[in-house]
Amino acid sequence: MQKIVCIVGPTASGKTKLGIELCKKLSGEVVSADSMQIYKGMDIGTAKPSLEERDGVPHHLFDIVDANEAYSVSRFVEDADRAIEDIANRGKLPVIVGGTGLYIDALIRGGGFAEYDEDYRAYLMSKTPEELFDMLRQVDPLSAERLHLKDIKRITRALEIFHLSGKTIGEHNEMTQKLPPRYDAKIIGLTCQDRQILYDRIEKRVDEMLEMGLVEETEKLLSSGISETATSMQAIGYKEIIPAIKGEMSLDDAVLLLKQATRRLAKRQLTWFRRDMRIKWFYLDNRESFEDVLQASCDFVKNGNV
Repeated sequence: MQKIVCIVGPTASGKTKLGIELCKKLSGEVVSADSMQIYKGMDIGTAKPSLEERDGVPHHLFDIVDANEAYSVSRFVEDADRAIEDIANRGKLPVIVGGTGLYIDALIRGGGFAEYDEDYRAYLMSKTPEELFDMLRQVDPLSAERLHLKDIKRITRALEIFHLSGKTIGEHNEMTQKLPPRYDAKIIGLTCQDRQILYDRIEKRVDEMLEMGLVEETEKLLSSGISETATSMQAIGYKEIIPAIKGEMSLDDAVLLLKQATRRLAKRQLTWFRRDMRIKWFYLDNRESFEDVLQASCDFVKNGNV
């Protein structure tokens, strides 16, 4: 079974830097498991590392689709499988880095992730949030209780899964949990034990994104013809800035919403990953330095312990 390393955790926890440094120590290459870094032209808002930051480490699955395209979990698995095979065939270690838990689970377990139906997705896109929520309530009341009316992405995914498989997303996830793993995965979780430290990192990252030109990047995407309703533009970092660009709210208010949405994303990511007992967690605020975390991660990958 092919060995891979996965680095997971909430946004702004330092996964990108750890992935790059781990690759340099262990002769690896990065495969991105971020559902938004796949899009071309979306660099600042997705925190895509620059060529300088990558420091010579090859990165796979960046900029592979146009921002107006739809992209599915099963397509990610196919693309990631090809990248992993290519990396392994050259004697390198595949290091999967990202915070999209669904992608990570699908990659390791495989199977059970239905491809989307383009016509049905177009049908769903024609509905209002209220109509989508009512549809979900009828077929999957448990998910409707758990999801917020504005969480269009997850509501749509739950409806698509029911449409394609006849199963609720809960039943679907339970089924995939029982599948044997396809990869021998060492999974590293990275976060801060003090939640406020993580939130401070999030605030700093948002401020840096604005300095780098997040507003201008969003304007460029919209002016290129990308619809504000496209899946790519629902990414946190873009959908909060659009109302400011349209003059519907001040930039200061949009930034506050962006920081709030990013904190909520981090909470959801932690909730998702905490249920996976295979993950070995490292806490940046409990270590003397990043180098300590890096060395402990290397020991875990090599020996299974720290």
